[in-house]
Amino acid sequence: MKTLCLLFLLGIPASAQKLHRMTLEELKDRVMGGWAGQMIGVSFGAPTEFRYRERTIPKEELPKWTPDKVKNALNQDDLYVDMTLAKVLDDKGLDASTEDFGRMFKDAKYALWHANLAARRALRRGVSASRSGSPQYNAHADDIDFQIEADFVGLMAPGMPNASNEIARRAGRVMNHGDGLYGGLFISCMYSAAFFEKNTRAVVQAGVECLPSRSRYAQVIRDVLTWHQQHPGDWEAAWKLIEQKWNRNEPCPEGALQPFNIDAALNGAYVALGLLYGGGDFTKTIEVSTRAGQDSDCNPASAGGILGVMLGWNRIPEEWKSGIPPLSNEKFRYTDFTFNTIVDSTVKRAAALAVKNGGRREGDVVLIRRQRPKAAKLETFEHGEPKERISVTDASWSFSGEWQAQEETIRQSARHYRISSAKGAEAAISFEGNGAIVVGPFLPTCGRAEVHLDGKFDRRVDCYPDENARKAGDALWHSFSLKPGKHTLRIVVLGEPIFESKGSEIVLTELVVFR
Repeated sequence: MKTLCLLFLLGIPASAQKLHRMTLEELKDRVMGGWAGQMIGVSFGAPTEFRYRERTIPKEELPKWTPDKVKNALNQDDLYVDMTLAKVLDDKGLDASTEDFGRMFKDAKYALWHANLAARRALRRGVSASRSGSPQYNAHADDIDFQIEADFVGLMAPGMPNASNEIARRAGRVMNHGDGLYGGLFISCMYSAAFFEKNTRAVVQAGVECLPSRSRYAQVIRDVLTWHQQHPGDWEAAWKLIEQKWNRNEPCPEGALQPFNIDAALNGAYVALGLLYGGGDFTKTIEVSTRAGQDSDCNPASAGGILGVMLGWNRIPEEWKSGIPPLSNEKFRYTDFTFNTIVDSTVKRAAALAVKNGGRREGDVVLIRRQRPKAAKLETFEHGEPKERISVTDASWSFSGEWQAQEETIRQSARHYRISSAKGAEAAISFEGNGAIVVGPFLPTCGRAEVHLDGKFDRRVDCYPDENARKAGDALWHSFSLKPGKHTLRIVVLGEPIFESKGSEIVLTELVVFR
């Protein structure tokens, strides 16, 4: 009685102090379901990734599923980045810091894109892990990257969304900020809720409760919940409302003012669509989150993983999961994990996290102290609205020294380039706005340049991707915090390679202007 009175005086409901019992066998079944759902979703959607932009995928154009296609997951960044982040916790413990995650990420040899690539480039150029995801250093801060890699956090935090948020903030800050970071919190909190909730709407609601209520991301998901109530049998009606209100102001260098949209919140809305309109049916969940388009392999991976936890391995339909056991001992690319060992690793961490957060381990049973979600602290990323893309063919640009003009067609769209490796060659442009991105591909043959802003030296930049591969449409230079008004940029080619680059080229495509 004294204990109950004390809890009452502290404002803590007695019911919240109850320890929830979960056998290790059940925990493993749920974790297996989560990793399997992610593998299935990403493999199913892979053929449609970014091929359907600002339009839904007709049902008859969906990929035909056969269980052997799940092998594709062994080579997907959704899985291998996810797992290498998890390994940091295995190696460093549950209190691994942002710098611990950053050290692993800096030295990783795998292929990366968007916010992940920008973060690794920043880390290798001396930026700290706590800042490599920030808008100052990462033009992709709002992109989907941590959202597709946060599964490992929620999978090890059954019923513990605040513990999940704490880990997600430490890991996700390496590559994202603001809504990009919140995407990882949203996904991992839904995983956390999926261990105990019985319906998918409650899971989505639990996810949004982890976010700052005033964040754009939270507003997007609250709208999806509302539109699901208004159109409970018509996911495409809800999709159209998402499109009309939220598919705009994408700051990504490749997506600004283009149909391409890799924004975390927009694609998170498509994950929520799959869960809400799937209603617990695995096939329908995968199909809706895929048919919403844009990042249509990552979104069903997230939705499939979350529903996989709700169902558990044993309840995922055989036609979807039967391809996994034959490859369950094969390693995921760039990792030491197989399906079997990542499941075991996750279960071990989940039990340890439960104990760390007020639970207990009693033999083959884990006693979990469930947590009520607390909203994360609000951090904003104000980038203005993209207003124009000024091609290097536009008369606004001026070039001096040796520059070559090239043109190529990418996905039925002409792209123009100006390329120089001549020391002292210059490109200049004036514009009016409060932010801008100098866009160009990152190439293994790229080198260094100096950027001068409004007559003053700003910084040295380079377009080397730190990979032996081409990366289209990235940010050579960017700033989202200019004073509103007229500005002049001058880019001076240094004719110098950097790191292991095979040349000293600077390649320009266009300038994106924000107002």
